[in-house]
Amino acid sequence: MVREKVERRGEYRYVVYDDEHWRLLGQLREEAARIMKPLREAGLAPIIHGSIARGDVHPGSDIDVLIPSIVPSYLVELALERAGLRPAYKLVVQATPQSTPKAYIVLDVEEKRVVSFPLAKLSKTEYEFYYFGGALSYEELVDGKRVPGVDKRLVLIEPTSEGHRESPVMGREAEVARIVGVSVETVLERVRVLTRRDELGRTGVFVKVELEPWESVEEAVLRIARENPLFRRALRVKGSPLI
Repeated sequence: MVREKVERRGEYRYVVYDDEHWRLLGQLREEAARIMKPLREAGLAPIIHGSIARGDVHPGSDIDVLIPSIVPSYLVELALERAGLRPAYKLVVQATPQSTPKAYIVLDVEEKRVVSFPLAKLSKTEYEFYYFGGALSYEELVDGKRVPGVDKRLVLIEPTSEGHRESPVMGREAEVARIVGVSVETVLERVRVLTRRDELGRTGVFVKVELEPWESVEEAVLRIARENPLFRRALRVKGSPLI
């Protein structure tokens, strides 16, 4: 996959979607709704975040669904299975030693359809990260709403009736924070992280463990915590109920 470069100078562009783009956006949003509906009916309040919420999709766009609270993994898997959605595999991931560990229920081997949830309380900037990129509830998704958000190039995407408008983020952090509805601290942190990644390249994640087929998320968390003191410490500091 070609890595998207950060746009440091930034330009203002007006993008008009053609019929094929609208058709693709509709297909991806229908599939996202199919994943979110059983989770919503189970009382799990999922959100969809990223390009599907903004509208600037492409054929390789991921469907990333987040349940932003600590939930028993069996509730997530049971809700998905009732809708005919079985995991291809499951992961426990911690991006850095300071990050909140998360569980990922991966619905296809390409990791294009993923449901994730935190294993401890998300920090304010971790929670706002999803709204920085644009996020919708199930109800907002099926109502056809689109929202502003920032893509991996650090370009602000603002939906219009014909497509979207693009503008730079760097140098406008306070204004962008107001537009997407997050704190300035979250925007500044994302600018720092994405520009550093642009300079150094992707450095991988601290923990990424694929679960055994018979293993629950909770069992895997205990196993990893016994083996990795920094993982265990992060869960304790963040008040996880799992250890």
